[in-house]
Amino acid sequence: MDIGQYIDDFTSLFSQYDVLAAFRMTIALTLASAVGSLLIGTVVAIMRVSPIDSLRGAGALYVNIVRNTPLTLIIVFCSLGLFYSMGLQLADRESPTFLADQNFRLAVLGLSVYHAAFAAEALRSGINTVPKGQVEAARSIGLGFLQSMRIVVLPQAFRGAIAPLGNTLIALTKNTTVASAIGVAEAAALMKVMIEFRPDVIIAIFLLFALGFVVIVLPTGVLFTWLSRRLAVVR
Repeated sequence: MDIGQYIDDFTSLFSQYDVLAAFRMTIALTLASAVGSLLIGTVVAIMRVSPIDSLRGAGALYVNIVRNTPLTLIIVFCSLGLFYSMGLQLADRESPTFLADQNFRLAVLGLSVYHAAFAAEALRSGINTVPKGQVEAARSIGLGFLQSMRIVVLPQAFRGAIAPLGNTLIALTKNTTVASAIGVAEAAALMKVMIEFRPDVIIAIFLLFALGFVVIVLPTGVLFTWLSRRLAVVR
């Protein structure tokens, strides 16, 4: 098949399906889940380095359990367990888009909880790069543990953890495909529909979605590589 035929196949797919909307959903999932996972991960990272044994144990337990649980299981639990069994509602039931909004927010919850474990470990590695002398100096002037973390440690830890956080974001972007398991209309869900109804152009479908994810992921990797060099802490 020549290039012209592939271009015709791409054109027919774009005219028949809303490919851009599917990738916009993927980007929305990525951004919302990135914020959620960073917030949860920061709390877990602080717990991991806390002077309180119970908090350190709880943080380690969270990381070990979540990292070794399949993401699909977490996403499905958010839908079948939290919503259908426990009745958790994250959207307005009276809204005509209730189910779509509910599934989106449940997917964000599952993705955030899962990737928070990886973000926490990335931040913990950044915390470990902060010289102990700075922490001891902060404590010597009367700053408590949380104040030391907020003012002295975390700003440097985030700078030191830029590269691993970027890797976590890239993994999160690719893992948004799991959201199709609970009916979120993102890129992977649309790809399944295309394969089912347009098997005659299956190669073009795979190339289309592979290219779409490269367009999203590649700039992210370049940006975080630049940031890690730009914000590197000189010791």
